[in-house]
Order: sequence, then C-alpha cells, then structure tokens
Amino acid sequence: MINIDFDKSGGMIPVVAQDYASGTVLMLAYMNRESWELTLKTGIVHYWSRSRNKIWKKGESSGNVQEVKEIRVDCDNDTVLIKVNQIGRAACHDGYESCFYRVLKDGSLIVDGERVFDPEKVYGDKK
Repeated sequence: MINIDFDKSGGMIPVVAQDYASGTVLMLAYMNRESWELTLKTGIVHYWSRSRNKIWKKGESSGNVQEVKEIRVDCDNDTVLIKVNQIGRAACHDGYESCFYRVLKDGSLIVDGERVFDPEKVYGDKK
C-alpha cells in the first residue's frame, strides 16, 4: 500500500511533472487524495485545481494529456514526481512546452521558449 501523507499540508501534496523522454520539468501542481487515486487508476494524471476548486484531468480542455510513465515519492511521503508522456506539445496553459518558460536575467523575467499553441484559441477566457 502506498501511504501518501495528504494530512501534513491540509489535504494536498505538490506534484512535479517531468517529461519522461527529455527530462524537461513541465509543471508543478497539486493533488488531493481523490486526484491521486484517479491518477493511479487511469494512468492519466489528474490534479486538484486550486483556482477552480475541483478535480482537473490534465488536458481535458487542451488535449495535452499527461500519461503516467513513472511515479516517484519523496522520503517524507508528501511530494510526488511524475514522469509523463506529454501527449500534445505543451503542458503549460500559456501555450508553452513547460510552465517554466521564463528565466530571470538582470532582474527581469525573459521568455525562454516558443509558444506552441495560442491559449485564446484553445481556452478562450476559461484559462
């Protein structure tokens, strides 16, 4: 039995999604127990959307689904790294491969990546 400690942080754990093939860190999100169990059951990553206050199947709007390839749990059982097959070219709702598409240089954030889809066309105002 996998014993993830959801209680330590008020019912949610941080989850890092990493591209299984390239090693690119795609995003950081959160899971509650239900989204964790859905991820294990379906093999598709589900998160808890803090802004929408509901379960969020990654890619349900964009089609950019994350297929689980490997799950790693940290030593405290309260943080998860999920290596995924990123179906679609982007994990980021801003249209980039990674949510970490900006780099800090000389006190400013500079875009370091190409937008692979237009979020307005995919989400409209539902981001």
